[in-house]
Amino acid sequence: DQLMKAGANLTEPRHVLYYSYAPSEDVANAMRDEASTKGYTANVREPLPEYPGQWSMVSEIKAVTSPDFVRDADDFFQDLADRHGAEYDGWEASV
Repeated sequence: DQLMKAGANLTEPRHVLYYSYAPSEDVANAMRDEASTKGYTANVREPLPEYPGQWSMVSEIKAVTSPDFVRDADDFFQDLADRHGAEYDGWEASV
C-alpha cells in the first residue's frame, strides 16, 4: 500500500529487505541459510550495544512486489522466525 501511495510501479522489480532478530548467532545463521535456499541474499549482523544477545538477520532480494509475492515472502519470514524462536520485524522496499 505504501509503495503504491509513493507512486511505485508494482510491475517493476525493486530492492526488498527483510529484518529478523534471533536470540543467538547460531539461530541467526540457521535462518540465514534457510533464507538463502529461497533465493535471498542474507547476512547476519552482530548485536548492537543497546540490544545485546539479539542477532540481526537481514535478507534481500530484487523482486516484483506483487500482492502475491509480498504475502508469500511475509508468510515465509514470519514462519521462519516462529520456528526458530526469533522475531520477524517486517520489510522495506525501494520505490
